[in-house]
Amino acid sequence: MQNKRCKNGFSLIEILIAILLVGLAVASLLAANSALTRANGAGTNLSSAEFLLGEIRELTALLSVIDPETGVATFGPEGGETLATYDDLDDFDTAVFSPPINADRAALNDSAAFSQQITVENVSASDFEQVVGDHTSDFVRVTVRVFLNGQEISSASWLRARY
Repeated sequence: MQNKRCKNGFSLIEILIAILLVGLAVASLLAANSALTRANGAGTNLSSAEFLLGEIRELTALLSVIDPETGVATFGPEGGETLATYDDLDDFDTAVFSPPINADRAALNDSAAFSQQITVENVSASDFEQVVGDHTSDFVRVTVRVFLNGQEISSASWLRARY
């Protein structure tokens, strides 16, 4: 008489292999989700930084390069000037705004982790990379750096002519 086995289910080995494969799949999905979440956060921060750069560019776009009252006598803010009274581009030299500001000069308190740092430099008319003395050129380079919790995440520079 032959002994016939009837297999009605899975063996313990088959179940363990299935559990292992499902576990690996779940671990892979969690790792991918974590990486995508970090990338999304970095993208959001970069997008916010680009917005803050644009706000400074928009704020300074229509300002005169040199002071309309004192001319070339002063580079930087004139004595006693505040953000509200900055009336020319060189007033923004070495300015740091934390919390950052928008194009209307209002503080963006919801973005308090960010800060904007502005540098205004005169550059040579023949070489825009070469910094020259204050008011010795008709060209200035404005550089804005945006920081998140003290770490620079974006920057932009543009040129402006005196006339």
